[in-house]
Amino acid sequence: MKRNIPLKAALLTAVAAAAWGAAPLVRHAQVEGVVSPVMADFVVAVIDRAEADGAALVVISLDTPGGLDPSMRKIVQRILSARVPVAAYVAPPGGRAASAGTFITLAAHVAAMAPNTSLGAAHPVMLGEGSAKMDDDMSAKVTNDAVSYIVGLAKTRGRNEKWAELAVRKSASLEAEDAVAENVVDFVAVDLADLLAKAEGRTVNVAGRDVILRLKGARVEEENPGWRERLLAALADPNIAYILLLLGINGLLFELSNPGAILPGVVGGLCLILAFYSLATLPVNYAGVALIVFALILFIAEIKVTSHGLLTVGGVISMLMGSLLLIDSPAPFMRVSWTVILPAVLLTAAFFIFVVALGLKAQTRKPVTGDRGMVGEQGYALTAVGRQGGQVHVHGEYWEARSETEIPAGAPVEVVGTEKLRLLVKRVE
Repeated sequence: MKRNIPLKAALLTAVAAAAWGAAPLVRHAQVEGVVSPVMADFVVAVIDRAEADGAALVVISLDTPGGLDPSMRKIVQRILSARVPVAAYVAPPGGRAASAGTFITLAAHVAAMAPNTSLGAAHPVMLGEGSAKMDDDMSAKVTNDAVSYIVGLAKTRGRNEKWAELAVRKSASLEAEDAVAENVVDFVAVDLADLLAKAEGRTVNVAGRDVILRLKGARVEEENPGWRERLLAALADPNIAYILLLLGINGLLFELSNPGAILPGVVGGLCLILAFYSLATLPVNYAGVALIVFALILFIAEIKVTSHGLLTVGGVISMLMGSLLLIDSPAPFMRVSWTVILPAVLLTAAFFIFVVALGLKAQTRKPVTGDRGMVGEQGYALTAVGRQGGQVHVHGEYWEARSETEIPAGAPVEVVGTEKLRLLVKRVE
């Protein structure tokens, strides 16, 4: 199916539908969460299908705290080039279109909000640009670029350009009723049916042509993300990416230290590949990745080197700092949650501490096999035992033995050492 069908073909489809008395088609896509590459691909695909079907309108119900600038621009560019009208609907009640969501809403041909929703706070910091680490000149450039972009969108759709600039420079926000009063959105709609009723008869400019929305009796088709989109959206979560990274590294390290286990290596490799995909969709600070890897190296070194816990403490500090630095964004929704970091760090440290404790216990435990395993075992003398030797019964076996003192036959003895295949024993009082 082609992405951009000719405008003439779309108009012929609409005329044919009207001639046959078919109800106009409305495609409704509900998207929520961080604006990410997965969301951008889904919205683009919905608009593509709407163009191919000659839909009368595409409605994007939006509830987002913001997200990545490239993904936002991809959605905006597709809306601006769409050959069907697109409505952005900030919903449900209590939802928001902050940051990147503000740009998407202002780019739509029709902009509506549900009651008790908000719009704004579009400063570039919230777009994952990491501008908190920029110098003043670079920060000013990024801000000015965002201002010119959002003002251009507002001007194209005949909306409040001054407020659009304030949304970027001052992180201004508006609730639904105020957004209508300030000419930022077109109207407030309590639900999708109310939106279609209020959009009926409006004239919008689509691909350079004025189009009157005829939505009476419209047939609404819901666009829901498939299992692939849901899976990829889950992988784009910073918390999921962090957990996959830890599982992948731990699995591979376990496989390398225990060759032939197979399962840890397979699971670790799979988790690491998925983690790389997840991190590719996020603003990653590779210093954080390096600190996490260094922490695991310190944990492994603790098993091999006696440091009295210093390596473990260093590993915990390194992993904690790496976890905090992993996602390079000042936006809270783009960072790894403390509720994930703390259990992950503690569990990883506890695992390696447990392994170290087992190793120390194994080193201090009395040997149970070989010559050293005989030391401390008790039995009795079968014959008299002295410097010249004799026989003893120890551990259910008959042994040649000798003693520095004379031990009569039948006396209890204890092994104190070995001389090749002969035991050194003493009398037990």
